[in-house]
Amino acid sequence: MEKNESTLGILRHSTSHIMAQAVQNLFPQAKLAIGPSTDTGFYYDFDMTDGHTFTEEDLIKIEHEMKRIVKENLVFEKVSINDIDEQIEEFKSEGEIYKAELLEEHRKDNPTLYLTKTRDGKILFNDLCKGPHLESTRDIKAFKLLKVAGAYWRGSEKNKMLQRIYATAFWTKEDLQAYLDFLAEAEKRDHRKLGTKLDLFSVREEIGAGFVLWHPNLAVVREEIENYWRTEHRKRGYVIVNTPQLAKSKLWELSGHIDHYKENMFFIQKDSDDEEQYIVKPMNCPFHILIYQSNRYSYRSLPLRMAELGTVYRKEKSGALSGLTRVQGFTQDDAHIFCTPEQLVDEINEIIDFVADTMAIFNMTFEVELSTRPESYVGEIENWNRAEAGLKEAMDRRGMKYEINEGDGAFYGPKIDFKVKDALGRTWQCATIQLDFNLPERFELKYQDKDGSLKTPVMLHRVIFGSMERFHGILIEHYAGAFPLWLAPTQVAVVPISNEKHIDFAEKVYKKLRDKGIRARLDDRSESMNYKIRESLQDKKVPYVCVVGDREIEADSVAVRKRKVGQVGTMKVDDFIEQILEEIRTRKSD
Repeated sequence: MEKNESTLGILRHSTSHIMAQAVQNLFPQAKLAIGPSTDTGFYYDFDMTDGHTFTEEDLIKIEHEMKRIVKENLVFEKVSINDIDEQIEEFKSEGEIYKAELLEEHRKDNPTLYLTKTRDGKILFNDLCKGPHLESTRDIKAFKLLKVAGAYWRGSEKNKMLQRIYATAFWTKEDLQAYLDFLAEAEKRDHRKLGTKLDLFSVREEIGAGFVLWHPNLAVVREEIENYWRTEHRKRGYVIVNTPQLAKSKLWELSGHIDHYKENMFFIQKDSDDEEQYIVKPMNCPFHILIYQSNRYSYRSLPLRMAELGTVYRKEKSGALSGLTRVQGFTQDDAHIFCTPEQLVDEINEIIDFVADTMAIFNMTFEVELSTRPESYVGEIENWNRAEAGLKEAMDRRGMKYEINEGDGAFYGPKIDFKVKDALGRTWQCATIQLDFNLPERFELKYQDKDGSLKTPVMLHRVIFGSMERFHGILIEHYAGAFPLWLAPTQVAVVPISNEKHIDFAEKVYKKLRDKGIRARLDDRSESMNYKIRESLQDKKVPYVCVVGDREIEADSVAVRKRKVGQVGTMKVDDFIEQILEEIRTRKSD
């Protein structure tokens, strides 16, 4: 077998069996669930029937036992199950109820057992698995157990909570170390930790999980991004609207959300049976459709591009919530474009340009996926086929490379998903374009065509950032909390060498900066100058520090220090302000 990236899954899945074997050697009470490979490693779920909870010390012991097993150069062997009922009973007698359940479910799929055996044929371990696997353990040389987490059997909260050990494996120790270094850097950039350290946001139990409080520092970043968003949308021919947070359930019945999205919606409790049922909005699209309905349109007045920074609410399982990147209340930079079929491809390409231009500001590139019709959908197959063909045509015209993600479209239409890459090379789902023939028909939207006939417009659902909460979480990690000047909560810190001698001039510089719209802070605390400089540049990640002393007062100047650079030199106050304003205007990165 070639040892390359395409065969890593086989290595990792084989290693997951060795981990399961090691766990049962050390903890005979452990019962096995599943142990698949993932894009970055593998995991195995265990039911510790005696109530034992895995610790960091346990992971070390399990790793040592895995290394001992690997050194024995055991053989992986595939064995057909001749009598499935007998094997199910054997699993049950051993307490392996999860394997018994899986075997029962897959009894028609030619299930097999994988065994680890010594060279003389002695069976040391067996597991229900379809493979493929390595020939033997000799190629398992570089692995690491990473952490333990809870996981419900089959992902359902109705089932028992199991313990999941996450791990990874690579063909070489060098590749493993590079990945561990990557994880260490990602840990330092974790937006939840930086959110506390830099006073950016919080999630409070008094409000509820998945609902975010934006602190002043992050609210400033959001304000700058929203200002960009509004300006760019107006430049690109959008009208900006605002819509309510609630609507009667009848609206969501008409849109199809009740039938296809009910489990993710928040319902307002009714006081009486005859009261109207209201729902907190999970989407903005039905409201934009109603705005379209309030006027008459001809083909000459299309496309109509309608945008909103609309806050929506969607139920999520508590275990899925995480900081800013997975929440229950969030603001979408939402837009809906109503156009004729002839305008469709051009409009899609305009959106793609918008996404590319925006992500370039943050030094982000992206990959693209086309997600097709899911199992649960609304509308006619013919419309879905037309919609998927339209999205493909738009991307093919511009020579864009894309992957097909079968069955992952929205219930009302296929979509193009943009996976942006951050500074660590990780991909995040942000922008999306969803093509919809169905909602315009359900709401009976019309426009007058050239021949005077009434026709149904095509509708595009579109976001650039996606969720503002999620995008800001991504940005925090992308920049490691060190926002570029135009986004930085504090852009310049002014530090007097001596509060007694230099505070008046420092305050004069601070006021000049503030009057020009620069977010400045005067640090007049009774700490040492070096401490204040170090705290601003390193801990608070302020882009610039201006130090003022006797020489700066005499020359009407400031001694400038820059984050990641250090001392820049002495500049006239007005020249420094002019330079800062230019960097902000051009959105220059560090």
